[in-house]
Amino acid sequence: MSSPDVLRAFLYADPAAHSLSPAMHRAAFRHAGLRGEYTALRVPAGELGEALERLREPGVLGANLSLPHKETALPFLDDLSGAARMVGAVNTVVNREGRLVGENTDAPGLGAALEAAGAPSGGVVVVLGAGGAARAAVWALRLRGDNVRVVNRTFEKAQTLAAELGGLAQFREEVLWGEVSLLVNASSAGLDAPDETPLPGFDFTSLAPGALVYDMVYKPRETRLLREARAAGVRAENGLSMLAHQARLAFLAWTGADVSASVFLGALEVAR
Repeated sequence: MSSPDVLRAFLYADPAAHSLSPAMHRAAFRHAGLRGEYTALRVPAGELGEALERLREPGVLGANLSLPHKETALPFLDDLSGAARMVGAVNTVVNREGRLVGENTDAPGLGAALEAAGAPSGGVVVVLGAGGAARAAVWALRLRGDNVRVVNRTFEKAQTLAAELGGLAQFREEVLWGEVSLLVNASSAGLDAPDETPLPGFDFTSLAPGALVYDMVYKPRETRLLREARAAGVRAENGLSMLAHQARLAFLAWTGADVSASVFLGALEVAR
């Protein structure tokens, strides 16, 4: 049992054992001089409501949510931030004196990661995918003033996303790739499958000069999408920077301590 003066936070996911979040948040607690514990727990879908209720206890800061809970958690929460409401997904739950508030730090985390990478803004951006990660990406990119195109294997889902959050749904063949300065993979293609790509046979040299390819997937760290982009001489980054920035924002929401993103990135390097 934790003593009353130890702050507690959790990750709820299924599976959860592979998560890098404990390493980041434990480093943040140390850096901020706080006595805290961060525990990754496997929470099956049918047990989410009960697990969320436990977050109301004194001394509990809240929890991060990962697959498959980011959207199904919404009915169990007392309130949502503006970003969480618009994106329709929650990755951070904050215990505010017994009230559970859902936040989405994925969207601003991506924005911060792209800024740190020097990604061009205000131009044409293609988002691959139409699920929860893609919704966060489109929201973040629209806030940057980007002209978003959504490309997804199921076109109707791309249309729904674009209609709700802005942008234009397009088939891959319709995209004018020479105008695209930023390509964001928000699909699961490549996740734990390094030979899978969301753009088979794609010519990365067709992108605009100085374009950046950003893969929100961070496991494996070198996806086929990234390998092929770099082989074509195109700048490319994986999702570790987004993971660190979204974790920093979650920690800030829980504790009020503004710990540098470099602390989270450093913890990820150690955890490799």
